[in-house]
Formats: sequence, structure tokens, C-alpha cells
Amino acid sequence: MLKNRYLTGPAVEDLREKMVFIGGARQVGKTTFAVKIVAKKFQNSAYYNWDSRSDRKSIMQSDWPGETELIILDEVHKYRKWKTLIKGEYDKLKHKYKFLVTGSSRLDVYRRGGDSLQGRYHYYRLHPFSLAELLNKKNKIGISQELPLGEKFFKSEFDALFEFGGFPEPLLKESSRFLRRWHNEKVERLFREDITDTEQIRDLGSMQLLSDLLPDRVGSLLSINSIREDLEVSHRAVSHWLNILEAFYYNFRILPFARKTVRSIKKEPKLYLWDWSEIENPAARFENLIASHLLKFCHFLNDYEGYKAELHFLRNVDKKEVDFIVTIDKKPWFAVEAKISGTEISKYLYYFRDRLKIPYVYQVIKESGVNRYKNRVHLVSADCFLAGLI
Repeated sequence: MLKNRYLTGPAVEDLREKMVFIGGARQVGKTTFAVKIVAKKFQNSAYYNWDSRSDRKSIMQSDWPGETELIILDEVHKYRKWKTLIKGEYDKLKHKYKFLVTGSSRLDVYRRGGDSLQGRYHYYRLHPFSLAELLNKKNKIGISQELPLGEKFFKSEFDALFEFGGFPEPLLKESSRFLRRWHNEKVERLFREDITDTEQIRDLGSMQLLSDLLPDRVGSLLSINSIREDLEVSHRAVSHWLNILEAFYYNFRILPFARKTVRSIKKEPKLYLWDWSEIENPAARFENLIASHLLKFCHFLNDYEGYKAELHFLRNVDKKEVDFIVTIDKKPWFAVEAKISGTEISKYLYYFRDRLKIPYVYQVIKESGVNRYKNRVHLVSADCFLAGLI
């Protein structure tokens, strides 16, 4: 499973022309991807981790091996002037070396001063394993076309993803005990190492309490005021902490798709976690799993193909709601309603499909073995639907 990843080809291709930045959550496999997968595509490589004292010294002194083709820099964003440093090295040495930069925060938006790197790199967001990647399926996606759903079902692989999440280590172990311990260690290190290395947080304890609250709010409209009252802190503090957690790939938010024709709500987002295995409620976990797969799909189309693919949800002032809609250039492509059980089509799928002229609509259920087409709505099992994505 770890011999290849879905970003291998794109990353290797782009390294021929520019630097490649790989961002992603802690323990999603960035270092393994860089060192054991991408590096194998080059004759020689050298790996440097900013957390290593000797590696820091080599980076600051521009001391690189002469025979190396690929230089991998890990967590270098923790240096305040990292952009200036990388820009200087790349501009001087791009004729000799290829640079692959990885980090557990958003390298594309991290603002710590220094010169702009615009035009010098391609940025990818490495996601956890999805069903299609786990199955090593290479689907041909036609933009604004119907998704390439097959007739096969993959219940055992889907069940493993649902229970253990898509992060490589717990997914490979398939041990509930290991997963619980892994969760505890991952969150503790996120706060004690990653965040404190780059952010000044006055009330780290309250921020950790915020992360404890978020799994129970998955799939619901996110009220910062409600969280502020629960934590007894300011609205500004909660907003700031949510932005930091999002920058470190702990959670993500999706916004409503706003159109006057359906009197959409306009502001309140819905929140999901990058690791759906943290969520205890089965229905919320299932919805989060679908959201994560769709976000990965959109990010790939954006990062590699260059399409303006976005993930939203549908909800109007009358509380009619559909879980997800994927758009291209802000135009509806397909909508998805996620249900853990039941084969009765949601009436709101019809409502939004007809008023927004959504080309394709899917109701995705957790039960395996279902693949039907009812009144121009595709009712399909998750293990079939997700296998048709990225």
C-alpha cells in the first residue's frame, strides 16, 4: 500500500520544472512519501529535517552533497525566514538540484515574512488514504461529466477505512487499541510540538479543549458563539484557534453554496475533521468520511489539474439541506446526500437539483450492494461511489 501514492506522478512531473511543496496533517505520510516514494524516482537524494540540529546547520550553511539530484527539506517552515532561505537556494541552484519541501502546516499561505516564492513552486495537499487510492484505482475523471462508477463493491476495504481512518499507520495496523493510543499521541504532539513551534498561544489548555469539542460538532452548522460560551473565552480567540487548527490540517470547514433562487444561507460553515476515526457518532463519522473523500477530489483537481473545484453544502432559510455539492468555476457539477441507512431518496435532492440545475445527484448510503437509478438520482453504496473518485 505504501509503495506508491496518488501524488507520486504529479510530484515527480512537476519537480522537472519547479520546486514542489507537500503540506498535510501530522502522520499523514509526508516524509514517507518524500523519502521512500518520490526519492526513488531520482538517482540520488538528500533528506534534511529542520528539527535536527546537524541538518539545520547544513541548511543554513547551504552545504549540500555534490552528487545529489533531489534535496528534501522537512519542517523548514519553522524557521522564521524560511521563504527567503529557500528562494535564495532555489534561485542559485535550480540548474543543479530539485527541491521537495514538506511540512505539517500550509506552506502556501504561511506568512512569516521574507520574499515571495510565487512562480517558483507547485503546492500539493497530501490527504489520508481514500478508497480509490487504497484500491490503487486510476479513475479517468471527466470534468462536468458523470462520475466513473463501476459495478463492483468493496465492503471490506470500506469497513477498514470507516473504522480506522485513512492515516497510514492505524489503517495498516487495524487495531482498535493501537488507534486509541495513536489518537492520544497525535493530538498531544500536534499541540506540544507542531503548534508551539510556530505559534504563540497564551491559553494552550483552552485551545486543546476546543479540539476536544470539535468531533461532536462535525456536520452541524458551526457556531463560534456557542463554542465561546462553552469555553468562556472571546469570539476572537475561538476564531484564531480554529484558523490555526485548520492550518495544521486538524479540521476543515466548508461554506454554503449561495444562490438567490433557493434563498440559501450565506455565512455559517460546516466543520469536519481530517481524521474521521476520531468521531464516535456513526452517522457523523460517515458524513465526515464522505466529506474528506470529496475534499481530496477537489484538492487534486485544483492542485494538479488547475481546475477551480470547490466543495460546498446546500442549505436554505427553510432548513432544506443537502450535504455536499461540488462545483467547477462556481457552477454546480454534482450533489451528494450521505445517509448511513435507508433507500428512500431525499426530497431535498430533487428540490435543489431542479432549482439549481445540478447535472448529477447522488444519494450515498453506507450499506453495501446498492447501485440504482431512481428518477434521475443515483442511489449508490459508499463502497461503490467512493471507488470512483481520487
